[in-house]
Amino acid sequence: MLGTIRAVIDRWARNDKRQKALTQFRQTLAAALYLLLTLAAPARGEDQPLWEAGLGFTVLDFPDYRGSDERTTYVLPVPYAIYRGKLLRIERDRARGIFFERRRISLQISVSGSVPVDSSGNAARQGMPDLDPTFEFGPSFDLLLFENEDSDFKIDLRFPVRTVIATDLRSFNNVGWVFEPRINFNWSKALPSKKWNLGIAAGPVFGDKRYHNYFYGVAPEFATAERPAYVAESGYGGTQATGSVSRRYGRMWVGGFLRWDSVFEAVFDASPLVRQEETLTAGIAIVWRLNESKRRVPADD
Repeated sequence: MLGTIRAVIDRWARNDKRQKALTQFRQTLAAALYLLLTLAAPARGEDQPLWEAGLGFTVLDFPDYRGSDERTTYVLPVPYAIYRGKLLRIERDRARGIFFERRRISLQISVSGSVPVDSSGNAARQGMPDLDPTFEFGPSFDLLLFENEDSDFKIDLRFPVRTVIATDLRSFNNVGWVFEPRINFNWSKALPSKKWNLGIAAGPVFGDKRYHNYFYGVAPEFATAERPAYVAESGYGGTQATGSVSRRYGRMWVGGFLRWDSVFEAVFDASPLVRQEETLTAGIAIVWRLNESKRRVPADD
């Protein structure tokens, strides 16, 4: 069955216009997934619907990849989804499968990803294969360090280890793993109005050799006078810090995030594909909740 589906997709994609449409679809899907994992934000402090669903639009501005000096801006529709189950939660900065949870420690599933890159539109990667969007998933051990009496301000440590799958919807390739320990601050009654949710997370990035070479390696057949062959090593991959804010206005939800990314002294900083040591990623979204469950559940603690 899967072989038949893949053959149909391959035949459909051989046409140049269809290939372009498929590429645009992959980019839109990857960007929407990235936004869902970064922005979807429940308010806290009171009982809430088990699930919420809606639609909206977003503007996202990305560097083509960490260390790139070229950028892509997306303007696209985006789904809004919140789920507050006991074993699965989709919330502000991640989709989580809950394996084990106690008052201060938990073991969960962490999910993330990256958007695709068309190498023909990136000067550093001209003539190289495109970068497919990636999907990351794996376990995360979380430790609550501090929580105030009202449970509206929390500090926790997160230790996610994720495998990375690159896909063009026709094939799926494991391109390594990442480890991104984070210290996370969440304030659900932030700013003077006390109606904003504010989140800040920061920490280093580590990856294995396959992961770093997927983004920064240059095989000999793609080497040029300006772009020498390069093989990346495993280890430290830089530092990230992300800030996000969100608020509800009745059935409308607004949110935004800003991520600072540095590859200074990363193990791959000598790659000819690294053109800029510091980059920013930003996004804003406005969504309307179209429906929600009648069943209420306690706010995530």
